Amino acid sequence: MILASEVLIVGSGAGGAVTAATLARAGRDVVIAEEGPWIDPDAIQPFSLDELAAKYRHRGLAAALGQPGIVYAEGRCVGGSTEINSGLYHRLPPDLADEWRATYAIDEFSPAVLDGYADRIEAELGVSMLPVASPPSSAVLADGAAKLGWRAVEFARVFRYDANGRGTKQTMARTMIPRAVADGARVVPDFRIDRLVTRDGRAVGAKGHRTDPDGHREPVTVTADHVIVCGGAIQTPALLQRSGIRANIGLGLKFHPTIKVAARFPSAFDHDDVPMHRVTEFSPYLTIGGSASRRGQVALALADSGVDYHDALADWENVVVYYAAIRGEGSGRVIAIPGLSAPLVSYRVTDADLSRLARGLVHLGELLLAAGATELYPSIVGGPVVRAPAQLVEWWDALSRSRANLMTVHLTSTVRMGEDRKLTGADSFGRVWGHGNLRVSDASLIPDAPGVNPQAAIMALASRNAEHFLATT
Repeated sequence: MILASEVLIVGSGAGGAVTAATLARAGRDVVIAEEGPWIDPDAIQPFSLDELAAKYRHRGLAAALGQPGIVYAEGRCVGGSTEINSGLYHRLPPDLADEWRATYAIDEFSPAVLDGYADRIEAELGVSMLPVASPPSSAVLADGAAKLGWRAVEFARVFRYDANGRGTKQTMARTMIPRAVADGARVVPDFRIDRLVTRDGRAVGAKGHRTDPDGHREPVTVTADHVIVCGGAIQTPALLQRSGIRANIGLGLKFHPTIKVAARFPSAFDHDDVPMHRVTEFSPYLTIGGSASRRGQVALALADSGVDYHDALADWENVVVYYAAIRGEGSGRVIAIPGLSAPLVSYRVTDADLSRLARGLVHLGELLLAAGATELYPSIVGGPVVRAPAQLVEWWDALSRSRANLMTVHLTSTVRMGEDRKLTGADSFGRVWGHGNLRVSDASLIPDAPGVNPQAAIMALASRNAEHFLATT
C-alpha cells in the first residue's frame, strides 16, 4: 500500500490529535498513522482488564530498567493515553514555564502564551469540576489533609457533565480525532511506522506495516511534504533513532516516580473512578493522590506488599489505592536496538529520590490513618502492614532499592525543545535539529517532569506548535 499526504502525523494521542484537528481545520491534507486499533471509547469498561489488553502497549507490562525498576503505562490505540488516563487536568505551573524558558531558551513559552492556548483547548474540549459531591474515595484525601492542616485541592477533569452529574471523559477519540476526520483528515489505525525516510536533511515520508485482525502484515509506504511525530516520550525518540536521527534524542527521560499504598477502611468505598482530590502541601516536589481501585488494581497493589494479603483481598470493596509521587532528580534513556521492535528504557533513581519517596510514603500513611483507614499495605516487598501512626517509622528503613515497587504514568523530556542546541533535540516549536520539515509535538518536548498530569501542557504545546507550522509553511 502507498499513501500520499501533505502532512503525516505519527500518533493520535493528546499531541497528535490536537495537531491533526488544527491542521485539518486549516485545509491541510493530513494522514494520521496510529499503531494501535480504533476502539469505540464506550465499548470497554474503563480501568478493566479488557481495557488493559486492548488499549495499553504490551498489555500494560512495560518497565524502565534500573535499581529499582519502574513500571510505566502507555496507551496504544486511537486517542493514545487520553483513552486510558483519569482525565485529571492541570495547567503547567507558571514558575516551571518561566524556569524552563530561561534554562533551555524556549521562544514564546511564557505563562501568558501557554494560558492563551489552554483557554481555547478547555473551551473546545470541556474541562470542569465535578458538579456533585466528591465520592468517598476522593473525600478521604480532603478530610485527611484537613485534619492534618495540609493543603488539598480538587482537580478539574477533561469531562463534560449532564444535568444529572453524569460525566463523559473527553478523550481524543471522542473529540479531536472526529473533528479532524470531519475536516478531511485520514486516520489509519493498526499502522506501525518502522522508520522515517529522509533525503538531504528532509523527511520525505515513512515506511511501516499495517496489521489486519487476522494478524497479516501489509507493507505500507507514505510520502509526505512534512512529518510530525507525536508518539510520546518513549516511542517518538525510538522512531527517530531507528531513522538515523540521534543527536540529543532519547536522553534525559523524566517522569514522576510513584509509590502506592492499599488502604483498608471499615466500610465499602466507591471503585468506579479515580479520586479528583490531590494533596498539594508538599508540591511541586511531592504530590499525594488516589489511583484506579477496581478489584484488579486492588489485587495488584496488595500483591506489591509481598505479605499475606488474602484477608484484605477478600474484603477488597473496603480497599482503595492511593499514591505518593515525586518530581525526581534522576533521569533515564530510551535506546532503539536494531532487531527489536521495542526500545530499551532505563531510569536512574537517585538516593535523594529514594529519600523523597520514603518521606512521601510516610506522609501518605499519616493522611490515610487520619482519614480513618485501619490497615495500610505499602508497595514494598515485605513492607510492614501499618495500623497505627507509631508504626509508620518502620517504612523509612523498609523502602530500599531492592524492595521498592515503583510505577509511573507521566513520561516526558526525551526530545527537549529550545534554542540551546547543546541541551535540546528540537527547537522551540518542535522542529528537529537538522531536519527543517520534521517536527515533534508531544510529551517528549517538555523539558522536565512537571509535577502534575502533563496532558494540559501537551495539548497547549501542540496547539501552539500547529499554529506556528501553519504560519511558517
